[in-house]
Amino acid sequence: MTTDDISTDSDWQRDDDSYELDRKLVSAILYAVDVQDRDKLIALMEPLHPADIADLLEQINAHDRARLIRLYDKEFDGDILSELDESVREEVISVLHPHVLAEAVRELESDDVVDLVEDLEEPQQEQILDALEDADRVAVEQALSYPENSAGRLMQREVVMAPEHWEVGHAIDFMRSSEDLPEQFYHVVLVDPRMHPVGNVALGKLMGAKREVPLTQIAEEEFQVIPVDQDEEDVAYAFNQYHLISAPVVDADGRLVGVITIDDAMIVLDEEHEEDILRLAGVSDESSLSDSVAATSRRRLPWLAVNMCAAICASLVISQFEETIAELVALAILMPIVASMGGNAGTQSLTVAVRALATKDLTGSNVWRVIRREVTVGMLNGLCFAIVLGLVGMLWFASPMLGVVIGTALIINMVVAGLAGTAAPVLLDRMGVDPALASGTFVTTTTDVMGFFTFLGLASVVLL
Repeated sequence: MTTDDISTDSDWQRDDDSYELDRKLVSAILYAVDVQDRDKLIALMEPLHPADIADLLEQINAHDRARLIRLYDKEFDGDILSELDESVREEVISVLHPHVLAEAVRELESDDVVDLVEDLEEPQQEQILDALEDADRVAVEQALSYPENSAGRLMQREVVMAPEHWEVGHAIDFMRSSEDLPEQFYHVVLVDPRMHPVGNVALGKLMGAKREVPLTQIAEEEFQVIPVDQDEEDVAYAFNQYHLISAPVVDADGRLVGVITIDDAMIVLDEEHEEDILRLAGVSDESSLSDSVAATSRRRLPWLAVNMCAAICASLVISQFEETIAELVALAILMPIVASMGGNAGTQSLTVAVRALATKDLTGSNVWRVIRREVTVGMLNGLCFAIVLGLVGMLWFASPMLGVVIGTALIINMVVAGLAGTAAPVLLDRMGVDPALASGTFVTTTTDVMGFFTFLGLASVVLL
């Protein structure tokens, strides 16, 4: 197959039913790299969005990635860098020629440059900062002086602002004559003489109003201001909660220093969701598909060690009933059911609780109602499955009391699962510990220990 056999039309950039890159396109690009056909490579890459190119670079191996970057050379776009996963970004920067990197970085908005350099090593940071013009470098360095994961790191310094006494015509004339407007913006921020933001004017209303209309007359009724040191997670929550498109950022004196737009806020929201999912699974939030085997193993080992300790705790409980299990082998067959059912129920409650905490839906005013609900749900589900397992115990092992024991143990463990799955993340959150990070192991250990203890304990009292 040659690259001439494949169309470069956008029709086959992605599969029909998804947003995955078309495998034929990836093969054609790699073939162009193999034969060092730069013109063909550019023709194949040209229709692709920077996010698509970033996906491509993340999916291929390091050797092919380096060869592609060198062949693509000066066509490399700054937006590709901002779309790349952090684990691949450093490698790509190290491969790019300095002049290509400089041109790519100059195309980016200040917030994208900050996002690009904040996680890099110092030599690479200096390499990118040296490529910026003096004014841009100062803006980026000032943003980097703000706390990590704060609004100051997230904002862009390029703001379209207007005095509050202006009319629509003044604003339109100003924007038409300006040579350094941001590529994308949604509002004109109204400021008073002390540079305090006092309102937002949406571009749609601005363009639809007559020239003599005062800007204050068409300013939006809802107006949110973001403190520069506010945590970016709270910023993303505000955007989602109040349906913001953009919001001005102010310093400690209330002066306008930047603006945050919805695309940056949604990236934070997406990262927070991804982080919670990974932590609930006991995986480092720094994990990536492009990580090496050694790095992946090193990051997972601590979590597996914690789970091993939890399993040892459950084994210690089982060891206390060694004689009981030796007399009734059926207990060894049935006891994993009680523990696993409790573990699954606890995970369900835990997932709901962690998500509700992240969205601030679970608060001190409704926490007890939510806990009561989860405990009641656990009891009802426990009753349903207790009947089923009770019948299984009676029919399988011809022991009615064994059915009663496993049914009772299951009800108790399901109730405990509902309680632990909700209470654990709430308590950890109150203690200042990320509930997504530690709740999973705590809940699983609780349901395993309680499941084995109640089942084997009841069996010792009732059956022996």
